[in-house]
Amino acid sequence: MRVFKLTFSDGRRLLGLIWAASGALLVAWIAILLVQGVIPVAIVWLTKPLVDSLQAAISAGANWDAIRPLLNTALALAALVIVGTLLRTAVQWISMAQSERVQDHISDLLHAKAAELDLAFFENPEFYDRLYRVRFDAASRPLQLLESVGLLAQNLITVAGIGALLLSYGVWISVVLVAGTLPALLVVMRASRRHHDWWLSTTTDRRRTQYFGDLLTMGVYAAEMRVFGLAGLFRNRFRVLRERLRTERMRLFRQQGLARLGAEGVAALTSAGTIGWMVWRAIRGAATLGDVALFAQAFQRGQALVRSLLMNIGQIHNNALFLENLFEYLDLKPVVVAPPDPVPVPQGRANSIRFSDVRFRYPATERPALEHFDLTIPAGRTVAIVGSNGAGKSTLVKLLCRFYDPESGSVELGGIDLRRFDPIELRKAMSVMFQVPVAYQATVRENITLSDLSRESSSPEIEAAAREAGFSEAIGNLPAGYDTILGKAFAGGTELSVGEWQRIAMARAYFKRAGLIVLDEPTSSMDSWSEAQWFERFTRLAAGATAIIITHRLTIARRADEIHVMEQGRIVESGSHATLLALGGRYAGSWANQVTGDVEKDVTSVAQAVS
Repeated sequence: MRVFKLTFSDGRRLLGLIWAASGALLVAWIAILLVQGVIPVAIVWLTKPLVDSLQAAISAGANWDAIRPLLNTALALAALVIVGTLLRTAVQWISMAQSERVQDHISDLLHAKAAELDLAFFENPEFYDRLYRVRFDAASRPLQLLESVGLLAQNLITVAGIGALLLSYGVWISVVLVAGTLPALLVVMRASRRHHDWWLSTTTDRRRTQYFGDLLTMGVYAAEMRVFGLAGLFRNRFRVLRERLRTERMRLFRQQGLARLGAEGVAALTSAGTIGWMVWRAIRGAATLGDVALFAQAFQRGQALVRSLLMNIGQIHNNALFLENLFEYLDLKPVVVAPPDPVPVPQGRANSIRFSDVRFRYPATERPALEHFDLTIPAGRTVAIVGSNGAGKSTLVKLLCRFYDPESGSVELGGIDLRRFDPIELRKAMSVMFQVPVAYQATVRENITLSDLSRESSSPEIEAAAREAGFSEAIGNLPAGYDTILGKAFAGGTELSVGEWQRIAMARAYFKRAGLIVLDEPTSSMDSWSEAQWFERFTRLAAGATAIIITHRLTIARRADEIHVMEQGRIVESGSHATLLALGGRYAGSWANQVTGDVEKDVTSVAQAVS
């Protein structure tokens, strides 16, 4: 098992993180903790004069000279108690404020890191395990670790003061004080290591329970859960998995509880023995009642503080183990990055695209998605890329967006290798509609303008994008038009059909006036009557731009300037619709099956209906 040690560098990084989030609150918190460390020592120290002056006052009767020392000591004690109460209230408020700020700051760091990382990270189960651990636990650990360190410092001050008070009764008392609490430290350290190991090993199972819960409670799955009667299956899987996790965790806590009980027994016996020794001294006249009171309070409080101090050490160890996950996550580095001296992305409405001898495999896979892939798309042309599922069509989009870099070969824009561009600037130069568009739970207006936040959007531009996507009329029928909230996640929202969401995504792609337009299956949810009108509108929109349409619909592909047929990661046929039909290859066969076959079926159905 790997043991994480909180180094000086880690501690400085932790303080820097919390300082960035809470600033002056951190200074105030530290100052109050230090004062809180001194107050208990002062209270214990005043115990002896309080008891002795009380005994003297009782012996002297109602004598002001005898009562005055007692009153002064009592007032001093009362003042310390009041100050301690005020400081506890203040530190609780500061801790809460720090907690809120630190959690928000860390959440922002996690979000920034997620936005920075390559797409490859999000296709790796190990990354999701790491992200789950960070999001649901380690994000709160930095402040817990700081609080543990702060309490450790506070308790050290108090213990040092208590130890100084007890030294007058014998050095061995301090040794016994510490020795009696060592078993508790061993218990805490062992328990934290075992719990952390269990927590790491069960990450995937805990993520799976969350997934089952989402299947049973989220609207996107609700229809299929009911149609196929799947609720019972996933409820049972959730129960079985949760029962196992619960049993394992309770077993850990039971073992920890028994060990802690034994450690507390050792501490109690030690305390009883030393206090009994002090009482015996008082009976023999070697100590006053004030000595007994001071010693009993000092030893018991000292023992509790040492136990708390050792618990602080255990908590620091425990939180440091969890903090490792946060630092590991924040230290992840993307692979696809801007070069030291990036080349400006070619400006203008159109640029050529060239894939040259590209080989590419997705992470953790052996089979290449593209192998010796060559393709040239002239500037200002609209091309269609067709092929069966798994041929590698969508992979082209990911390489064009530079979500990945090819293993070998190159992808060029305007004759320049994409790796010479800053990926952020490259993506600004293109407008992309992905195969599975995102349904943003926001207004229609926001859904459309999200593709280009740098533009000052006006209603005519938004309406033009919706009109070009063939959705402006439908928007007019929505409750609040362009200000209608889409989706059912929030109150007042209106849900759209799959095809309507696709039109919204298309309008979003159109709103961004880019020189390179890439549409992945743009008409997959569109009826055949609308396809011809859509392509006419698209042709006007893409005039002067380089456009790539990835589609299974050959009725759309036939209208492109050029068609490329992909098979097993390569281009196997290229040409116009007429050229490919004359070639009599894969495209011609697919056209016959997809178009001619459908027409024959329709004619047969009509003839049967008439007869």
